[in-house]
Amino acid sequence: MSLDAALLEIVLLSLRVSGFALLLSVLLGIPAGLLLGLRRFPGRRLAVAAVYTGMAFPPVVIGLFVYLLLSRNGPLGGLALPFIPSLFTPQAMILAQTILAFPLVAGFTMAAVGGVDPALRVQVRALGASHWQATWAVLEEARGGVVAAVAAGFGGIISEVGAVMIVGGNIEHRTRVLTTAIVLETGKGNFDLAIALSLVLLGLAFSANFLIVYLQGRSFDP
Repeated sequence: MSLDAALLEIVLLSLRVSGFALLLSVLLGIPAGLLLGLRRFPGRRLAVAAVYTGMAFPPVVIGLFVYLLLSRNGPLGGLALPFIPSLFTPQAMILAQTILAFPLVAGFTMAAVGGVDPALRVQVRALGASHWQATWAVLEEARGGVVAAVAAGFGGIISEVGAVMIVGGNIEHRTRVLTTAIVLETGKGNFDLAIALSLVLLGLAFSANFLIVYLQGRSFDP
């Protein structure tokens, strides 16, 4: 409540990391969910199985994968390219959380559009709509489920600690976010501060999910 500078720094970094990760996972996951839910192509069952497996991936496994990928001896560690992040940076944390949220967004989107009556696309196409217009009509019909997909992706990353701990290192003023700060303060025995950080995290999660539920409710209004 006193708006401590260190707390604000942690909160803002948490929102930045999780916000960018959610944005990337939505930009990638919704089109992937549409493709898997509406199209039939060779290897689709394998892709669906991979998405379902990713939805159950432990965050620590994703953190280990990204760590090995970006380490100095890893396949991407020796490449000096601007879009490849370094370990123990917010960018590496964003990458890990994006990988974590992508299958959640894609899987729930796939289920949402797959539940739409197939006759809708036929009717829209019969009225002269293009392929993209028909796809948009399906997406509009399934928008409540798509909003739930975004909520699932957000819930999967805002509360996770394993992946960001591994690739971020929980470095003060650089990569310390709310979840890793809670783990640190609990390990130090500062339970009052850990509880305070937990309440802040719960407040942020509730506020974001309330907004998502509000948008989902509006999507069902006539």
